[in-house]
Amino acid sequence: MSADPYNSEVRRFFSETPHAGDVSGGAIAYFDDQGMRIRLSARVVNGALAELRFRAWACPHVIAAAESFCQQFEGRPVGELEQFETGQIMKDLAVPVEKTGRILVLEDTVRSLRAAISDRIAT
Repeated sequence: MSADPYNSEVRRFFSETPHAGDVSGGAIAYFDDQGMRIRLSARVVNGALAELRFRAWACPHVIAAAESFCQQFEGRPVGELEQFETGQIMKDLAVPVEKTGRILVLEDTVRSLRAAISDRIAT
């Protein structure tokens, strides 16, 4: 057993974050509580997530999870956001059980992003 709390996937996503930043003029979802902040922004073109970006002030697991989310969903139809679940990310990133709540915050922020996109489309 390794003493390193971060597996190679966490290290890769944490060190390579091409989706870090903001989408100018896009839909935004934001969480700020208990010293953790996650901001997701998206630009939608023809019903697809043309561009996804994140900002995260959190532990490496959360930052890696946010990058993983953006990589997985960018280019996909907006409706597929409903399929986002944290279970696979928890496995892939070997997130310790005690950090489950932090990763679930990402799931809630994704749901908020979906709602923000729906609000933009409706107006």
